[in-house]
Amino acid sequence: MNKSETLLAREQTRRVVVGGVAVGGGAPVSVQSMCTTKTSDAQATLAQIEELAQAGCEIIRVAVPDEHSLDGFERICAESPLPVVADIHFDHRLAIGSVERGASALRVNPGNIGSFERVDAVIDAAGNAGVPIRIGVNAGSLAKEVDERQDLTLSQKLVESCAAFVEHFESRGFTDIVLSAKAHSVPVTINTYRMLSRRLPAYPLHVGVTEAGTLRQGTVKNCAAVATLLEAGIGDTMRLSLTAEPVEEVHVAWELLSALGMRRLHPELVSCPTCGRTQVNLIGMAQEVQERLQDVRAPISVAVMGCVVNGPGEARDADIGIACGKGSGVIFAGGERLRKVAEKDLVDELFLEIERRFGSVC
Repeated sequence: MNKSETLLAREQTRRVVVGGVAVGGGAPVSVQSMCTTKTSDAQATLAQIEELAQAGCEIIRVAVPDEHSLDGFERICAESPLPVVADIHFDHRLAIGSVERGASALRVNPGNIGSFERVDAVIDAAGNAGVPIRIGVNAGSLAKEVDERQDLTLSQKLVESCAAFVEHFESRGFTDIVLSAKAHSVPVTINTYRMLSRRLPAYPLHVGVTEAGTLRQGTVKNCAAVATLLEAGIGDTMRLSLTAEPVEEVHVAWELLSALGMRRLHPELVSCPTCGRTQVNLIGMAQEVQERLQDVRAPISVAVMGCVVNGPGEARDADIGIACGKGSGVIFAGGERLRKVAEKDLVDELFLEIERRFGSVC
């Protein structure tokens, strides 16, 4: 077996740098989101970007729907703590203007930009400025000549569209490319990215389910598709789109990366589902711990268990935790009991112990 056969797909892709964030070539899978504010309102957009950065977002995308947005976009690029990707549809002049105003990258669907002359103008502007392009193909906006083919499945149409655009970009000498091919169906998404990874293995992939729905449904659909792909080594960067506040996309993305053991930003919460032996409000206690852990930046696991007898044993792999009894509980670490604490003080004492053991991590 040669070396290339032992590498994951993401380790074999080209490395593309988006404003200092490496995408592909074995770089950590990066977390993206998109602003919901008007780009023309630079102040509001920058405030949202700051919130997203604090939550762990690493690349931010903003819409540039018209020429009026370009002035705001320029200020956003100048002041954003994150690399800013310009999201462009229909008007190639907005893509060129975004490059001139400081975009770290472009996201375009060449299928709705118009003629190849217009696409070429975008390629040339990005190439001259050293700005990467994400070729973003969506199931709902395929080029007409591909969309009307009856001999292809939707996944095949998406892949063929990407392949045709990549071939054209390469003919212009442009290879600083990230690819995405999104659909709202989980099976279509998985099949498409599997095929795309085989067809165009050199290019980093931006993964996610588009139009996935509101927080609960969208989280399930995104995690079902993206976890399957990431576990197989497919995917270099991701946006888990949700009909919710953008910060929720970032939280879900990090939870997914943590669950897969790939990256961890905040502590992992280990908590039991409760049963008839539970004698405290464990759900409320676990929710309080989860909320307070959002301010902790340490790659640790924290357990909240409902049974003193079994809790420390079941969660022995946790770095630290609490196990509850009637009116009291114990704090434990590595499966060993440290001390008994009154129920009303359990959460506060847990966080004091976290700070004592892991330093000032809040």
